Amino acid sequence: MSATVVRGLQPPAQVLVTGASSGVGLAAVRQLLAHSGVTRVFAVSRHASACEALRTLAAQAPLQLVLLDADLTDEKALSALARQLADQTDALHLVFHAAGVLHEGKLQPEKSVLQVNASSLQQVFAINAFAPILLAAAVMPLLGHDQPCVFASLSARVGSIGDNRLGGWYGYRASKAAQNQLLKTFALELVRHNPKACCLLLHPGTVDTPLSQPFQKRVPASQMFTPERAARQLLEIIAQARPHDSGSFLAWDGTAIAW
Repeated sequence: MSATVVRGLQPPAQVLVTGASSGVGLAAVRQLLAHSGVTRVFAVSRHASACEALRTLAAQAPLQLVLLDADLTDEKALSALARQLADQTDALHLVFHAAGVLHEGKLQPEKSVLQVNASSLQQVFAINAFAPILLAAAVMPLLGHDQPCVFASLSARVGSIGDNRLGGWYGYRASKAAQNQLLKTFALELVRHNPKACCLLLHPGTVDTPLSQPFQKRVPASQMFTPERAARQLLEIIAQARPHDSGSFLAWDGTAIAW
């Protein structure tokens, strides 16, 4: 991992990770805790304080890891999260947003337009599109300092309109495309508040997590990443990002993805 968590940042970093209780988010928490340039990690999920893996990490690093419970689809919960953060820090240097949904219970990616319904669309948009921009609004006061910082959010290649050659997965594709547009717009505003800031949309590749598990059969082993590898690759991209990269949509290997 790079010697610095954010390019050009001299002091130790204050970091926020969402989706922190599993998958890429949890792997990122582990790696950031081990990073010499990170002084504190705020780990956020709906039930962070009840997550055994996070509780174990917090016991090992009680002064470095803070567990915060928040439903990112709930604006009142986001307001409460913003207050909790403001009480404990005056600046964030990295926001790593890893929360998202593809399937959950009865929610499944659509194979046909005949399977599209308003309830499912609302559910995936609430988590994949609305939550990232509402999170950005909640933490904006902590990003407007005069130091380098990065707001990075996990998107997906299937959110690319230009790269859509297979169809299907209506809600997931559209919600990720909406996230891309919302955060591209946020990137333009963020730089006016902090010229040293950078906002990135990142595609982690196919990661061996419950999110991808039902769809892994056709994925070659060489293209299936562990959460640890995926987190490491994304953190390396973040560590090298410059302000002029802000608003970019990048794959795990640093290559640009068509909008």
